[in-house]
Amino acid sequence: MQSGKTVTTGLVLRETETKETDKILTVLTPDLGKITLIARGARRRNSPLAAACQLLTYSELTVYQRGAWRYVSEGSTIELFDGVRQDFELLSLASYFAELTESVAGEEQPAAEVLALLLNALFALGELRKDPELVKPVFELRLMALAGFEPLSDGCAVCGKTEPERPMLDVVQGIVHCAGCKQPGGLSLPLTKGSLAALRHALYADPKRLYSFRVEPSALRELNHAAEGFVAAQLERSFRTLDYYKTIKTTR
Repeated sequence: MQSGKTVTTGLVLRETETKETDKILTVLTPDLGKITLIARGARRRNSPLAAACQLLTYSELTVYQRGAWRYVSEGSTIELFDGVRQDFELLSLASYFAELTESVAGEEQPAAEVLALLLNALFALGELRKDPELVKPVFELRLMALAGFEPLSDGCAVCGKTEPERPMLDVVQGIVHCAGCKQPGGLSLPLTKGSLAALRHALYADPKRLYSFRVEPSALRELNHAAEGFVAAQLERSFRTLDYYKTIKTTR
């Protein structure tokens, strides 16, 4: 990017306090991808940057580069997602979404689809009041697919049956297979017809209808277990925000 000013939109994935009044932000933008910005004075009470530089705020940002660093010179909020902020459980889940997105988004690689997915998930939670236990696995699976980790789910990857018998998701090898077609070296989690259909919906549905489906509670639990296991196996890491979200759920 040139040293001149550039205007973009972005969602704050992470904020870190630095010096007396500054912040270092990790921001996901559609055109510049995941970038790091310094927001000088953003922690001052009367700072014009304060609102736009909060975690999970979607804003229009004017940025410029000086040396090796990018800075925010202006910020105007587009969406604060108040419905998420006002519910502690939803806020903790949204924070997990942000941490997961940060872990898979590439540095300075265009991320319009990933940003749209995250914005839609936050809208589904805070405005549409969709079940968090439905939004969570759908977001996880779709994000992993956009990041290049899409599991093969159109049939049994071993025998080729379109509708696998007693389907399972191998979270290590990233394939769906019949229970009797298990391959060595993987870790398979059980699915049912309903949870497999939901998994396929999460991967292939029109983005506008991503959270517009119903599934039995037992199938939804299986989908959650499978999606969470898939993320952990593919990325080989845990997430502090996910652990916290689970703690919040069990105490409410």
